[in-house]
Amino acid sequence: MMIVIFLLLCIPFASAANPKLGPKLKLFNGKNLDGFYTYLEKHGKDNDPDHVFRVENGAVHVSGAEFGYFITEKEYDNYYLHVMFRWGEHTHEPRKDKARDSGVLFHVNGEDKIWPHSIEFQMIEGGTGDIILVGETRLTVKGETKDKGRFDRFGKGPWKDVAGYRDPQNEVEKAHGQWNCLELWAVGDTVRYYVNHKLVNEGTASSLAKGRILFQSEGAEVYFKTIELRPVAAR
Repeated sequence: MMIVIFLLLCIPFASAANPKLGPKLKLFNGKNLDGFYTYLEKHGKDNDPDHVFRVENGAVHVSGAEFGYFITEKEYDNYYLHVMFRWGEHTHEPRKDKARDSGVLFHVNGEDKIWPHSIEFQMIEGGTGDIILVGETRLTVKGETKDKGRFDRFGKGPWKDVAGYRDPQNEVEKAHGQWNCLELWAVGDTVRYYVNHKLVNEGTASSLAKGRILFQSEGAEVYFKTIELRPVAAR
């Protein structure tokens, strides 16, 4: 019941933020990965012999045992994306016992590889909400322009790369094992990140404005559900 209430709270928040939202599109149907394909560093496209990606109880269970991703077959632009995730227990080499790490890469372009040209909505213990620029992507945050590297989330405290780490100053994730709400606004050349309803990052003048949407396997067990997109009228 608490999960249902949490989901309902997330949706009106988005509607209030931008009244020009179009109809909801469920990218993940809760039953299988129709509309996505998988890619693994060692096995390539749609070849997952060790079941890194499994649909269980209405969620995509990502083991994290091999670097890779599941990714939309279609490209999207000008949208609001709503994703729910929670961490599992296991970590794997080369990130064994390090901060649990994953992410949502969007505006993905080019060939499949680890990792393709894109912008990342970083998910990592103690740093969820960082922006990572992948493949010489350009973005401006608070007047600073970069074409590689990261922009820390707003108010981020000190960070340590250890499993279970939580920001001692400004943690935005729920307690380990609970579901977290990620919201991404990708409209024109701007991006805006929210974690559990809190604005954590915002950028402008992006060199990318369209592409596929990718969900990582990066050494940590993680679950994704409620992957929904709503088109937004570009201003």
